Amino acid sequence: MALSLDGLSEEPAPAEAPAPPAGRRVRASLVFARGGGTTVLSRQSVPYPFHITRAFRMHPESPDLATLYLQSASGGLYAADHLTLDVAARPGVRVHVTTQAGTVVHRGGPEPTRQETRLRVAADALLALNPDPLILFPGAHLAVSTEILAEPGAQAIVTESVACHDPLGERRPFGRLDLGLTIRTPEGRALVRERGRIDGTSFAAAASPMGPHRAYGTMVVLGAPDDARLAGLRLRQAGDAAGCLTGVSSLPNGAGLGLRLLAPDGGTLSAGMDAVFRIVFEALSGCAPGRRRK
Repeated sequence: MALSLDGLSEEPAPAEAPAPPAGRRVRASLVFARGGGTTVLSRQSVPYPFHITRAFRMHPESPDLATLYLQSASGGLYAADHLTLDVAARPGVRVHVTTQAGTVVHRGGPEPTRQETRLRVAADALLALNPDPLILFPGAHLAVSTEILAEPGAQAIVTESVACHDPLGERRPFGRLDLGLTIRTPEGRALVRERGRIDGTSFAAAASPMGPHRAYGTMVVLGAPDDARLAGLRLRQAGDAAGCLTGVSSLPNGAGLGLRLLAPDGGTLSAGMDAVFRIVFEALSGCAPGRRRK
């Protein structure tokens, strides 16, 4: 016990716990427009840790179709990060945005690591956003939110996938995973709203709602043409042939198609997602996806 100058007892001030890391708050934006008879990246704001390549032309038969790689310069997502990506596809745009590799989600804390994606697709535009899986490390606490605003006549293919990995091979689970998807009209009316949450222990348990599968992927297809290639049976067969368990259904309010894929691991999931994406991309764009170097 300490004494103050006025003779009254004075308890020492409790030691303050170190503040938890605040994480990064970063927003990137990409705007694609039609110019010179092709698709161009007309505006960009890509702060660290985001990084992009130049737009590639991988389709000789469709020179107006651009392919852009979105990369992370920091080795993945870290505790309490809050990263937001805005992508706008203006009228006449045809663009494929992908990644060069999966994104690692490192151990988190009480505040989740957040990844938000906001897409705006104009009429007569095609936007394909097809990233590689998010790889959940032990203790990862991730919240993913995707919002798509699509004008009438817009076309979009948007995929999302997650897989688990323990670098020590001890099968330690991730912490928690939150997934959210909203599809809106330009007036703000919600056509699709979906939310899901699962903790890593339940995900990896013998009684997991995922069964024996440890990787999960989704795909939404907006503005799909009336094409026999997009029949549910064919898409299911393509995913299943790669080793996945595939489901196909119509989205609410006539928004488009929704697909879900389950797989035993991330590699199998990637193969199944690629097989299905190839069919859908060709039906919407008129050409097969360009061979992407990774």
